[in-house]
Amino acid sequence: MIFVGLSHKTAPIEVRERLAIGRNQLPEVLARLTAHPAIGEALVLSTCNRVEVYASPRQMSPGLTRPGSAAPPSEDEASLDDEALRAAASVLVGIGGDAVRGHLAGCVGSEAVLHLFRVAASLDSMVVGEPQILGQMKDAIEVARGAKTLGARLGRAAHRAIKVGKRVRTETAIGAGQVSVSSVAIDLARQIFTDLAGHTALLIGAGEMAEAASKLLVRAGARLVVVNRSPERAAALAREVGGEPRPWAELERAVVEADIVVSSTSSPSYVVTLDLVRRARKARRGRSLFLIDIAVPRDIDPAVNKLDNVYLYDVDDLSQIVAQSVEGRASEAARAEAIVVDEAQAFEAWTLERALTPTIVGLRARTRSILAGEVERSLAGKLRHLGPAERQALALMIDAATNKLLHVPTTRLRAMAGDPRVAEHVDSLRELFAIDDAPADSGVARALAEGELRETPDSLRTPVSARGAEPPASGERGGASPRPADDGLYARQPGARSQPAEAGVMAVANPAAAVRAAGLKGA
Repeated sequence: MIFVGLSHKTAPIEVRERLAIGRNQLPEVLARLTAHPAIGEALVLSTCNRVEVYASPRQMSPGLTRPGSAAPPSEDEASLDDEALRAAASVLVGIGGDAVRGHLAGCVGSEAVLHLFRVAASLDSMVVGEPQILGQMKDAIEVARGAKTLGARLGRAAHRAIKVGKRVRTETAIGAGQVSVSSVAIDLARQIFTDLAGHTALLIGAGEMAEAASKLLVRAGARLVVVNRSPERAAALAREVGGEPRPWAELERAVVEADIVVSSTSSPSYVVTLDLVRRARKARRGRSLFLIDIAVPRDIDPAVNKLDNVYLYDVDDLSQIVAQSVEGRASEAARAEAIVVDEAQAFEAWTLERALTPTIVGLRARTRSILAGEVERSLAGKLRHLGPAERQALALMIDAATNKLLHVPTTRLRAMAGDPRVAEHVDSLRELFAIDDAPADSGVARALAEGELRETPDSLRTPVSARGAEPPASGERGGASPRPADDGLYARQPGARSQPAEAGVMAVANPAAAVRAAGLKGA
C-alpha cells in the first residue's frame, strides 16, 4: 500500500485549500487514480485539514511480493512503488497546482498502514482525539466502494483502520474534553469575551461543524443567529438549538449585529468578502468584530485582518489552543499510540502470512497432480478392473496422503511469515517444485484439486489464515472466522481491477527509496 497527501502538519491553509476536494468530486479523482496502470485500488480521504490518497499498486508479476526488509527487490517490484507514488502525486498536483508539490508527503508498505491507523485513531488530527475523523473515513470508504476503486487488499486495511479507531476511543480517554475544531473555536471566543452570555453570535453555514458550533455557543449563553444559503436548513438548525434563522440576503446585516462570527460552509469562494466587512465595520461605529473561520477552503477573505478593530482567526490560528488541549491528554495519546502500533504489527503479520497462500496452494496442487496422475495411469492399466467404491477409496487415500505430506512444510512456512528470509524460501520452494510451471490438472487430479470426490477432513485442512480470512484483531491472532479472500463488505466491486491473491498491502521493496524517488517528504 502507498500513501500520498498533505495535511495541517505539512501544509499551511493557503496550500490546503488549493487541494480541497468535495465529496461530489471524489469519484472523478478516484477514476483518475485507478486509470493509471500502476494503481490497482484507491481511496481518497478529504477533510478540512487533510487530503490523502491511499492506494494499492497494481501487481504485475506473479510470486510473493517481498516484505520491505527482504532484499534485494526486483526492478519490477521497485518500479511499482515508484510509479504508484508518482501517479498519486501527479493527480494531486493536477488538482492543486505546482504549489502543493513541495508539501506532499508519502510512505509505503507498513509505514503507510501505520499512518492510516493513526489517522483513524485521530492521533494525526489537528485536535487529537476529535471524533469526526471516523465518520469522514467511513464516508471515504463508501465513496470508493461506489466508484468501484476499493478492492479486497486496500479494503481490508481501511476496514481494520475503522476498528482500530473505535478500539482507541473505547480503551482510552483520548476523546475527553474539548476535542473538535468547532469546540476549540468556541473556546477561543470565550478567551476573547470571557463570558458569552449577552453577546450575539452569527453562525454562517448549517453543516456538521456548524451544528456542533451552534450547540456550544448556545450552551455558553450566546444569542445565536444562523445564516445559510438553504433557508430550510438554517431554520431547522436554529429551531433545534433555539437560535434565530436569517435569509442569506441578510448576511451583511447579521454581520453588523454580531459580536462573534463563526463561519463553516463548503463554499469554494469567500462568503464574507473584504468589501462586506468594510461596510459592516462602518455601520458598527467602532465596535470590534471577531471572526472565526473554520472552513477549508476559507470562507472569509484573510485581507479583512488588516482592517482596524477586525480580528480574524482561521483553523491554523487555533494551533496554540489545540496544543494546550493535547497536553492534558498526553498520557491517553501515548496509550493510543501503543494500540495503533500493536494493531499495525498484527495486521502486517496477517498480511505476510496471507501472501504465502498462492505458494501453499500451488504446492498442494502440484503434489496432488503428481499423485493423482499416477493413480490415473494405474486405473487405465492394471487397476482398470476396480469398481466405483475402490476408485473412491483410492481418491480418499491420495487426498489424505497429500495433506499428511504437506502438513509440516506448510505449517512451518506459515510460521515464517514475519521472517525477512521468507521471500527467499518461497522463491526456492517455487523453483524446486516448479510450481509456476505446473501443468493443468486433468481427470482424477482435477477432481481432487477441486474437491469433487470428497470434502477434506477438518483436521487436515489448510488453516483459515492461509485461505484469506479477515485479519484478527490484535491480541486475537488466529481467532478469525473463515471467509473467502474476496468476500464481505470490502470485496472487489464489479468492474474494479482484479488483483493477484498473493499481493499484500504491507509488502514493498525499499520503502524509503521509493518515497525519495517520487520526490515526496516522509510521512
